[in-house]
Amino acid sequence: MTALISESWTRIENWLAEHAPATYAALAPPADPADIVAAERVIGRPLLKPLRMSLLRHDGLVGHGFSLLPGGYRPLSVREIVVEWQHCARYYDNPTVDGIGEEELDDHFMRVGSSFDLYGHPQVIPIARDICGGHLVLDHRPEIDRGRVHNADGEGGVSRQSHEMWTSLPVLMERIATSLETSQPLDREMPVVEEDQRLRWGSIPLQS
Repeated sequence: MTALISESWTRIENWLAEHAPATYAALAPPADPADIVAAERVIGRPLLKPLRMSLLRHDGLVGHGFSLLPGGYRPLSVREIVVEWQHCARYYDNPTVDGIGEEELDDHFMRVGSSFDLYGHPQVIPIARDICGGHLVLDHRPEIDRGRVHNADGEGGVSRQSHEMWTSLPVLMERIATSLETSQPLDREMPVVEEDQRLRWGSIPLQS
């Protein structure tokens, strides 16, 4: 059974406080519930409960040069989510205008594992950003992938990753906590603490 977001956050916080205090200090205070309501008003739909719970624990990270999630992703604050959502939405070209229905779009995404048409979709909401401008997005669409975490960038569109950690935000946070505590790899990435006591995720080379 997958742990609650709050339980995984406690494990992550405890590990960071002991092993990577610089990253621990960069965890932002809880989001203001009023900011979440305002964001939902702009986005036009409620944020999924796990995302709300996570934001009410930490409203992203403060300072520069910090990341927390595998792939070097930095969790976004509520206000950053709105900014990134608005930015990505500018690139969304509604495929239904060209006669492609939502079911056909979803079927193609499930079969191929990626979709340019989904990039900037108003129900595919950015929740984290890497240094190159790529995002982790949380799927809010009412289809089979609702609640799943995807990768997204302007060149490759939205990509559906196969590793189980991307199944949902609670699963992702639980797998991160376990990886930190056990020093075991997570989808070919290892948690590493730099000399300045910051957490980063290092790639494991493929065996020849």
